[in-house]
Amino acid sequence: MTWMRVLVTGGTGFLGGPLVARLVNAGHDLTVLTRRASRRSGVREIEWQPTGDVGPWASEVDGADVVINLAGESLAKGRWTAARKQRFRDSRLQATRSVVAAITQAGKRPTALVSASAVGYYGPRGSEIVTESEPAGTDFLGTLAREWEAAALEAQRPGTRVVLLRTGLVLERDGGALQRLLIPYRLGVGGPLGSGQQYWPWIHRSDWMGIVESLVSNPAIDGPVNVTAPTPETNASFSRALAAALGRPNVFRVPAAVLRLAIGEMADAVLTGQRAIPAKMTAAKYSFTFGRLEDALAAILRRG
Repeated sequence: MTWMRVLVTGGTGFLGGPLVARLVNAGHDLTVLTRRASRRSGVREIEWQPTGDVGPWASEVDGADVVINLAGESLAKGRWTAARKQRFRDSRLQATRSVVAAITQAGKRPTALVSASAVGYYGPRGSEIVTESEPAGTDFLGTLAREWEAAALEAQRPGTRVVLLRTGLVLERDGGALQRLLIPYRLGVGGPLGSGQQYWPWIHRSDWMGIVESLVSNPAIDGPVNVTAPTPETNASFSRALAAALGRPNVFRVPAAVLRLAIGEMADAVLTGQRAIPAKMTAAKYSFTFGRLEDALAAILRRG
C-alpha cells in the first residue's frame, strides 16, 4: 500500500481505533473526524457534528486520497426502542451524507470512499450461502443497511469508487460480541443461543483490517464486499469452539423466548444470521491469517 492521505470517520471505536493505529504505523497521513478529540499521537483529529451537510471540517476531504467512513452508533448497547432505532439510522445516514456532500464539492476528490455496512444487509437467510450479489432483506437491519449503502453510493463518480464493507461478527477480546460472550463461558454457564442453527459469519479483527487496507489500494474492487472469514459457523459450532478454547462447559442453552424477553428486538441480531462468504476477496486471492475459527479464538485467548 503506497503512502496515502487518509481521512477516517468513526476512527475511535472497536474497529476504527485499531485501524487508524495500523495505518499510522504504516506511515500514512491520517486525519480523523471525531465528535470529541483525544490527541492521539500521529493523528490529526478534527471535531465534527455530522448533520447530513458539510461544515468547516470539509476542507480535510479536499485532497485526501481515501475516505474511510465507519461512523455509526453501536447497535449492541441497550434495547432497541423506537428512539434508539432512529438514532441508529440518523448516526449512519447523517454521517455518510455529510461525507458524500464533502466529496462531491471537493476540488480534488478522493479516489475512493470505503464505507461501513454489515452482513445484516441480507436479512435472515438460514443455511443459504450468501455472496455479494444477493438482495437486501426487509427486516430492520436489512433496511438500515440498504439505506446506509445507498447514501454512500451517491459519491460514486468517474475517478471515485465506492466500496461497501458488509462486515460480519468481528472477533477480538477488547470489544464487540466476543467480549460479551466470554463472560458467561468463564462463569461456566455458556451455551448456544436459541436453536443454534443460525449462521454467524465471523472474522478476526486483524483480517478485517487487512481487507480494508487491501480494498483501499485495489482499484479493481468496488461495490459491496463481504468482510467475513471463508468459514461461517453456526451458533452451535461457534459455541462449541469457544467452550473448547476456554476449557469450559457448553451446556446452558438460552431459549429464544428468554433472550427476546431479556433484550427485546435486539435478540433478532443473534438468533438469525447469514451464511455469508467473502466471494470477492476470495476471487482477489486475499490470504486470510485466520480462516478457521479455532485458530482465531486460540490466537485471541492465548494473549490472556
